[in-house]
Amino acid sequence: MITKKKIDPFFWIAVFSTSTVVAFILFPLIEMVIQPSFHNLKEAATDPDVLRSIWLSIYTAGMAALISFIIGTPFAYLLARKEFPGKKLVESIVDLPIMIPHPVVGIAILGIAGQNHWLGQIIQQVGIHIMGTVTGIVTVLTFVGLPFYINTVKAGFEAIPVRLENVSRSLGASLTGTFFRITFPLAWRSMLVGIIMCSARAISEFGAVVIVAYQPMIAPVMIYERFTAYGLKYSQPVAVWLIVVCLVLFLLLRIVSLPKESKA
Repeated sequence: MITKKKIDPFFWIAVFSTSTVVAFILFPLIEMVIQPSFHNLKEAATDPDVLRSIWLSIYTAGMAALISFIIGTPFAYLLARKEFPGKKLVESIVDLPIMIPHPVVGIAILGIAGQNHWLGQIIQQVGIHIMGTVTGIVTVLTFVGLPFYINTVKAGFEAIPVRLENVSRSLGASLTGTFFRITFPLAWRSMLVGIIMCSARAISEFGAVVIVAYQPMIAPVMIYERFTAYGLKYSQPVAVWLIVVCLVLFLLLRIVSLPKESKA
């Protein structure tokens, strides 16, 4: 006689938890996507102000990712390969922008970029302005997105066997030559994932940007402005198009994160 296998209660707990989490995330988003009419979505998609704000969000997030790539890659390599006193403290400092409230980020940046601070006086003398400029937006987005790039790329460097670099160095290659000929080609996927992660985080920033640069408006600020001025009807279509942009970014992230096919 074949006995029926009893399903462990934990299985049903896992099913319930999974269903709850998926519903908690999807239900509000689906409702927001289906509530605006097609006419409202089309109107938002052809509104020059909406297009300008979404493009500005993409542009500034891309610039933040590019800056993170340039200054974050050597730093991530240092963290991945070297042990030094205070390393844990440095890693904690890198993660600070993830933890602190984002309006605090905006206030902190304005505190050193204003005319009352010596650094603010210097950067203004050389023609760099933070308050109410695209430069200010990029500065904020780099601040909040940089930790995501550094942590992702650091993990990618750590996954590369050190012996490959040691062999290259033993054959006479310099540290720079080894990095660009061995390490960089093996870590490019992690760098691309880090760029997408940084861009995705930056494109959604609101709290710090609204303090540093309410104008020119990026998409999250425009959504807030239209909601406070006109309500859900005029803010939801813009939010839907921003969700589409974020969905594309995370779709790219999933594609890039796919494991390489093993060759026979």
